Amino acid sequence: MALTNETIKQKLQEKFGDQVSGFEEPYGLLTFEAGKEVNLKVLNFLHSDEYLNFIFLTDICGVHYPDDKGRELVVVYHLHNLQENVRVRVKVFTSIESPEVYTATGIFEAANWMERETFDFYGINFIGHPNMKRILNVEEMDYSPMRKEFPLEDQSRVDKDDEMFGRDRMLAF
Repeated sequence: MALTNETIKQKLQEKFGDQVSGFEEPYGLLTFEAGKEVNLKVLNFLHSDEYLNFIFLTDICGVHYPDDKGRELVVVYHLHNLQENVRVRVKVFTSIESPEVYTATGIFEAANWMERETFDFYGINFIGHPNMKRILNVEEMDYSPMRKEFPLEDQSRVDKDDEMFGRDRMLAF
């Protein structure tokens, strides 16, 4: 029997009820939310269930939604069932006041560096991580550079005059 998005969704809802929600299928990729208190249980279920068998962690990344109060930060897991060639996306939201999510390194060893990168750029702390420290930025950095808390450019700079870069006129093609 082929593994379909509908059967994955049914198995998750049977096991976790309303602790998993927001099911969507953008471009055919099953995407859903899991509460941060059950993120490890959901990931472990997807990994160890012999029917689901999502044994490959493709990626972990962070996203910052500054206008979504209490859910400003999200950790996104991309998992892959290699036998059926099926992928799923799991989102775990957390607040900016308490940017903590349990580490998935006990389930997926590949999570180690991906979680460190997410910590480095978004400031999300992965509880229980074996080596939670910056991986790309300098240790002295006291902010999270991928958060949308800073303007893209200093608007007071005079050397950024659009006229100097040809952005003041329409290009004629």
